Amino acid sequence: MKKILSGNEAIARGAYEAGVGFAAAYPGTPSTEVLECIAAGYPGIHAEWTPNEKVALEVAAGASYTGARAMAVMKHVGVNVAADPLMTLPYTLIRGGIVLVSADDPELFSSQNEQDNRHYARFAKIPLLEPTTSQEAKDFTKEAFKISEQFGTPVMLRTTTRISHSMGIVEMGEVAGQPVPSIERHPAEWVMLPANARVRHPLIEKRLLELKEYANSSPLNSVEMGDGKIGIISAGVAYQYAKEAFPGASFLKLGMPYPLPDRLVREFASKVDELWVVEELDPFMEDQIRALGIACRGKDRLPLCGELNPDIIGTAISGAAPEPFRKPALPGRPPSMCPGCPHRSLLWALRRNKAFIAGDIGCYTLGFLPPLSAIDTCLCMGAGINHAHGMATVFGPGREKIAAVIGDSTFYHSGITGLTNLAYNKGAALVVILDNSTTAMTGAQDHPGTGVTIGGEQTIRLDLEKLVKALGIEWVKTVDPYDVKKTRKTIKAALAHDGPSVIISKAPCVLLRSKKVPGEPLCVDPEKCIGCKVCIGLGCPAIEFRDEKSSINSSCVGCGVCGELCAQGAIGGGK
Repeated sequence: MKKILSGNEAIARGAYEAGVGFAAAYPGTPSTEVLECIAAGYPGIHAEWTPNEKVALEVAAGASYTGARAMAVMKHVGVNVAADPLMTLPYTLIRGGIVLVSADDPELFSSQNEQDNRHYARFAKIPLLEPTTSQEAKDFTKEAFKISEQFGTPVMLRTTTRISHSMGIVEMGEVAGQPVPSIERHPAEWVMLPANARVRHPLIEKRLLELKEYANSSPLNSVEMGDGKIGIISAGVAYQYAKEAFPGASFLKLGMPYPLPDRLVREFASKVDELWVVEELDPFMEDQIRALGIACRGKDRLPLCGELNPDIIGTAISGAAPEPFRKPALPGRPPSMCPGCPHRSLLWALRRNKAFIAGDIGCYTLGFLPPLSAIDTCLCMGAGINHAHGMATVFGPGREKIAAVIGDSTFYHSGITGLTNLAYNKGAALVVILDNSTTAMTGAQDHPGTGVTIGGEQTIRLDLEKLVKALGIEWVKTVDPYDVKKTRKTIKAALAHDGPSVIISKAPCVLLRSKKVPGEPLCVDPEKCIGCKVCIGLGCPAIEFRDEKSSINSSCVGCGVCGELCAQGAIGGGK
């Protein structure tokens, strides 16, 4: 049977066919859909959103230690968060196969940097697989688990935005049974004290040599001989672009670019007149090929930044300097916050109080743009609180108004430690936690503050105010950002406070789908609701979904649209 699948859907299918029993991730474009597809389509695999990527890799490692096959999924910057366990995990004994899916984002469509995560495979000394199609995304996922168990190592599967989101025909395969987990004790291989790790390091180096031999004969790497004049070594989506630009050229397509198959590269290079290495972002393969003493061309003509395409590759190899891809002249559509977004009024109130605003990663980062122009720094997940603390400490109390804004999901990801540090070191910054009860930027995924798992099950729901107070913050207020006057007054008081202060801006994302929490009404008269979801699609700030203590139409301007659209009159529609 064949289906049309995106690369992410194909990876999920590959995990299912490989007999994966455990999958964990933190949502991040372009990787998000992998876990969503597993949770929705393959209930036999335990899937869970974790607070951050480090946790995802660590819980997957724990599952692997029982003999289960496990997967951790994240975008490229997520591997930075998971780097601590990643560097030591290869030292440990691997029982069940474990695969790390890293989704890179050339051209920075939804990211704060453009890093090339192939370097992480070399840094951690683990094998790297890189598919070029949806079919290969599925097949390589299955192969990654085989390699992991055969060589006793984690395996990185690297995709890019185009591979993750492009669709292609995929042949479904047989489904392997899940290994039966068991408890064993291997302290010498799992307790990485210096004495144990010192013994394990030479085994990693020996394994790398064995993996190189495997790569030299692996069908994951393939040769396509053309006229022999131009030879191109490529991988991933760059291979597709190069093949389109030079259909008659000879190709060495590396599905396993690390460890580099040195004999295969030498043999291919000897059969062509001119050798080119075509890859997106860094000269990862090119540098290794040059180190073998093989002359080649690549990044001297191809760009280091952004995505490639057939025009850029064709122009570079044919002799002219590469030119930027000429995109069609379409009307510009700059990103912006959604109409009715609760973050708008909060950021406006902060700016009206003349605060310097240290930002963070989330949809509120769009507050950087006009007309709000209300974000002054943004580095990485959780950095905003630490920026604000450092700045406020340097200036001292009362000299500057310093605030940090961070979303609820980002706070659970990386903000708790920063707020702990702020309290412990007696900082004087204001931290605003923008609680919209979802991970909005990546598509409204759940997190520990929503009370719902990825499978839709009810679970614990963290109380932000209690958590913040438990971290040592005494000045804590919760505001409704749609009550602008009260919000501005609260912000003014917080900025004047001589110690650390936290404001929780609590209002639901206007795009939030109907996720009813027990005991909390969705509208004026829940008994009349027919499930049409019109109310949710309006994006009206007057409709309060979560807080039953507040008046539902407290911010209503009387437009009456909601009442006109709701057949049962359950919303109310105007004062």
